[in-house]
Amino acid sequence: MIIGVDGNEANVLQQVGVSIYTLNLLNYFKKQASSLLQFKIFLKEKPLPHLPKESKYFVYEVVSPKFLWTQFALPFRLLKKDIDVFFSPAHYGPRFCPVPLVVTIHDLSYIYYPQDFLKKDLFKLKNWTAYTVKKAKKIIAVSYSTKKDLINIYKVPPKKIEVIYNGFNRYQGIKATAFKEKSFSSYILYIGTLQPRKNLLNLIRAFYKFNQIYPEFNLIIAGKKGWLYEKIFEEVENLGIEDKVFFTDYVTDHQLVFLYQNAFCLVIPSFYEGFGLPLLEAMHFSCPVVASFSSSLPEVGGDACLYFDPQNVNDLTEKLIKLKADPKLRKELIKKGKERIKLFSWEKCGYQTLKVIKEAANAKSN
Repeated sequence: MIIGVDGNEANVLQQVGVSIYTLNLLNYFKKQASSLLQFKIFLKEKPLPHLPKESKYFVYEVVSPKFLWTQFALPFRLLKKDIDVFFSPAHYGPRFCPVPLVVTIHDLSYIYYPQDFLKKDLFKLKNWTAYTVKKAKKIIAVSYSTKKDLINIYKVPPKKIEVIYNGFNRYQGIKATAFKEKSFSSYILYIGTLQPRKNLLNLIRAFYKFNQIYPEFNLIIAGKKGWLYEKIFEEVENLGIEDKVFFTDYVTDHQLVFLYQNAFCLVIPSFYEGFGLPLLEAMHFSCPVVASFSSSLPEVGGDACLYFDPQNVNDLTEKLIKLKADPKLRKELIKKGKERIKLFSWEKCGYQTLKVIKEAANAKSN
């Protein structure tokens, strides 16, 4: 069996979200490659050094042109019919596909929060995802919350969707590196892209209230700029807490490990998340999690998080105060987090994903 894979999400220098997901699956696929199970990874550009090295049964192929790649270049390449099944790790499959297609859908935030997306991105997400889930032989959802959305919004038959959770062990073995530019003492941590659905405005407002009681605390917002992020910076200025809130932009894996290990807690204030990978990563590094009670977060976090209403600034403030005032609660969350993460691994994710891909390939004649 020869499996074709869209590897472009992993072929970037700064890996976040779907890039992490794709890279971990490629690493797993490389380990499984054999004469009976071969992989052909299709890219727009030459593979970067961090991607798994090529082998006899795990090879890269650059397909041109890059413009509208999934619409034209990739579909025409697949007409060679030298693969048995094609896997797309991120929403979009080829416009037409002569072999069975498997696609992973991470979230449908663009349906619930269309105002958070640029028009050109929103068009692709709505239209390209719609035809992809329709044509796919099997769909992988990263949570039951996402599966529910696929059924309700795209009317996908439930039996066509398999829920496979992400793993979390990206940072294992990586040593922490402190920031040279700034020395951080007590701080609350946010990790993720800066965009409206991440609910950073309410996090900043809640931190402002919390900081009135505990002035020794800072807020660190670690993540690259996404879109429509200007109001986030404006809110910090309006509240006059420029010296208490630090925006790191993109940080290295070594710096992320340092941030997790030394944070008072991680806050995930999102209105919507397809999975919420930082939640598990924080638990791995004994960092308690305060998360919004929305979409997939309670599903992934279980009883190992302290939850709040993402629409209610006061609720988040109260949860932060509660965590600070109760050291026993903080220790309990850390302990529960250590147990929770045992349910998730990239090895498990890779195994289950490969199983679904094989099933789709074997069902092609049905």
